[in-house]
Amino acid sequence: MHKATWLSWPHRLETWPGKFEPIPEVFLDIASWLSSSEEVHINVLDEAIEQELLTLFRNSNHEQLRMERIFFHGIPTNDAWCRDHGPNYVFRQSKGRIEKVIMNWEYNAWGGKYESYHEDNAVPEKIAALQQLPFVSPGMVLEGGSIDVNGKGLLLTSEACLLNPNRNPDLSREQIEEKLGRYLGVEKVLWLGDGIVGDDTDGHVDDMARFVNETTVVIAVEDDSADENYEALLENYERLKQYTDLGGNPLTVVKLPMPSPVFHDGCRLPASYANFYIANTLVLVPTYRCSQDQKAIQILQEFFPDRNVVGIDCTDLVWGLGAIHCITHEEPEFP
Repeated sequence: MHKATWLSWPHRLETWPGKFEPIPEVFLDIASWLSSSEEVHINVLDEAIEQELLTLFRNSNHEQLRMERIFFHGIPTNDAWCRDHGPNYVFRQSKGRIEKVIMNWEYNAWGGKYESYHEDNAVPEKIAALQQLPFVSPGMVLEGGSIDVNGKGLLLTSEACLLNPNRNPDLSREQIEEKLGRYLGVEKVLWLGDGIVGDDTDGHVDDMARFVNETTVVIAVEDDSADENYEALLENYERLKQYTDLGGNPLTVVKLPMPSPVFHDGCRLPASYANFYIANTLVLVPTYRCSQDQKAIQILQEFFPDRNVVGIDCTDLVWGLGAIHCITHEEPEFP
């Protein structure tokens, strides 16, 4: 159960070169839907943008918007990818009681691909100060989009990302697994291989495979053997079918289609239905104006019968090289 979802409001024009204009409306749509489910906390660059947002939200005609659940915070960011720089909450036993803690992983803009990421790297500490919560710094680069967990000891990730020397060159696979176990309570890491074409994160798993319950993983699979994603996604699918849970039982592996290729200015973009976000009462799924959209929504609806599965047009958003899961970060309620 979530207490809230965190967002970082977009302001960097270079993230969506020549196509920034529609992006705030996409964020407004996503925030409005989320507010029907839970609190929405938004990191804002400065007071001027906060005033713009107040006007934008108050003038919105989104029927699902619950303005009393929207909260703005003057926490500056370099960019809008809150999944990767936002607060990673865990619970720990301390002096006989359970406390909420923020994991302050290091963030280096996906291996130093972009300059000026120091504001992003400081976000977890600033939110911990805002909420008066303790934080722990594991001393390891880790983006939220590079992992997915089932809440029962399993973690999905990719070799292409976590073993990339531009992240933690001094850590071996075994040392990375040890840190994931120590700080996230993970007992078993399930490694996939390469990511999808157009993904500048070196293969974030949230564009490939996601848990939909403790024992079931949906994984993006490309049916067209001529498509450049075909081989890598098939190899990941075959890997997943060999993995088991902590009890030695095979996982249920469900194929999720890939959308038709999305291009902008000749560049293939990392469009994937796996970049969905699970909120308390709904699931937001990126769509891309193609025939597979409804099929993906129907597949996911089967696994979330108590939630409303909603498609959000992300054709513009993905020009920034990310979608819904990439811009959101959950804050859990106390168990």
